[in-house]
Amino acid sequence: MSHLTMIKTLNFRSLSAANAVRKIAITSMLSAAVAMSGCSLLSVYKIDLPQGTAITQTQAQKLQVGMNQNQVLYILGSPAIKDTLEPKRWDYIYDYKAGTEGRRKGIADVKNASQHLIVYFDDNGIVTRIEGIDSLPAS
Repeated sequence: MSHLTMIKTLNFRSLSAANAVRKIAITSMLSAAVAMSGCSLLSVYKIDLPQGTAITQTQAQKLQVGMNQNQVLYILGSPAIKDTLEPKRWDYIYDYKAGTEGRRKGIADVKNASQHLIVYFDDNGIVTRIEGIDSLPAS
């Protein structure tokens, strides 16, 4: 009987030790995960989020009163807004939210459509007026 009691005791202790080791391992992995989640090196990568068409003053200054819509499309590309209620007006709006790469390069956010170019046309699709060139970046 003494041998059986000793075997049972050893098995019970070894199971208990295995459970303790398992608990320690799980606890240490969880605490390491929580500790590393605060590190900036392990943060989630965020993409740069440009919305609209980035236009510079140099590009916009190529526009001239008297050009047709196809010429404007060639110089600036498609506008962000072509309103069906105002078909004689094209709006070029640009917003930018810096992600991980933009922050590393120090690129500032562009918010609230602060870069806003408006091109007005007459009934024949000829440019009559251009507004907002001064709101665009120089280059």
